[in-house]
Amino acid sequence: MKLWEEIEAAQKKIQKVIPRTPMIYSDTFSKLTGKEVFLKLENLQKTGSFKIRGAYYKLSQLTPSMKKRGVVAASAGNHAQGVALASCILGIHSTIVMPERVSLAKQMATQAYGGEIVLFGQNTDEALGYAKKLAKGGKSLIHPFDDEQVIAGQGTIGLEILKEVPGVETIIVPIGGGGLISGIATIVKKRRPDVKMVGVQSSHAPSAFYSLRRKKIVEVKVKPTLADGIALQRVGEITFPLIQKGVDEIVTVVENEIASAILLLMERKRVVAEGAGATPVAALLSKRSKVRGEKIVLVISGGNIDFHLLDRIIEKGLAQTGRLVRMSILLRDVPGSLSTLTNLVAQHRANILHILHERAAKDIPIGFSKVILVLETRGSDHIREIKRGVKAKGYFLQALRLT
Repeated sequence: MKLWEEIEAAQKKIQKVIPRTPMIYSDTFSKLTGKEVFLKLENLQKTGSFKIRGAYYKLSQLTPSMKKRGVVAASAGNHAQGVALASCILGIHSTIVMPERVSLAKQMATQAYGGEIVLFGQNTDEALGYAKKLAKGGKSLIHPFDDEQVIAGQGTIGLEILKEVPGVETIIVPIGGGGLISGIATIVKKRRPDVKMVGVQSSHAPSAFYSLRRKKIVEVKVKPTLADGIALQRVGEITFPLIQKGVDEIVTVVENEIASAILLLMERKRVVAEGAGATPVAALLSKRSKVRGEKIVLVISGGNIDFHLLDRIIEKGLAQTGRLVRMSILLRDVPGSLSTLTNLVAQHRANILHILHERAAKDIPIGFSKVILVLETRGSDHIREIKRGVKAKGYFLQALRLT
């Protein structure tokens, strides 16, 4: 069976169990780009990401004896939860190997979906190595991306896109190991070869980006990134030829662009996306890709984001968009001076988030104190207005920078 045929078979197999996710039109992103922009919300899928599609289809194709022996997978997040839930639905015992440093929240989520957790190694690669050892004992290894049946399951998203946005001209998809974009590109190019397929990676993990350019698999050193769900050293042996055949372009986005995309999705569409899931928005708004046509679909691949991280991302995103500013001001150390300053800021309708008042630092002249304000503003124009107002009242603005 050819892969595109298997994707069609996967659609028939999973459609009664795995829900079709919403496709929504975005007024905000359409106005910002002058295009018709649609969001495919895989963050609203079961387990919070697209991974359940490939996991369920792969497990459904195991023989009865293989199902009886159970399955094993290695993951620090979405794949773990997808395999755990799919196994639970099909009545298969699943062992999920997770790195020792994985968050307690991810462990608990995977256990809640029915997976037996084994902690091993310092990263996903080491966890995968141990999972392969367990597979030698008779369990079936469920690879997160380098497996044709897993790819076929992910490719069902492509069928939904073509049905929901018949005139789609460009589809932008996150790339980690390549399973998601390989599946979508295979079926889309089979049915609509004119559609442009664009992949997006974090600039901190650009394996597919360099591999496509150099026409061979390139292993990269991964740096910490908000898009940790697609932060892999290399693309798959099976997925890479499919990427070469079906993906027209791969672009990279930087951390500030990812943070801004997460913030925009939350503010404008009330969509909670993880870093990887927000990269298509970052790619579109940064204009890294030469999108084709007027109708663009962005695949929001997942929404499993740690809430402590989300708080930091919101702050970073506000700073990046000029809505969070840090001001350091020298003022005379006399009664009422701080109150006068804060009243001045209030007159300009900025929101004071934090205040630090210092007198003893070496760089502060005698008779003065330094006030550091963290302000929430409406943007760059508002910041300039506040700056002019502060200077007009005789205050010395020692520093002005985004936090």
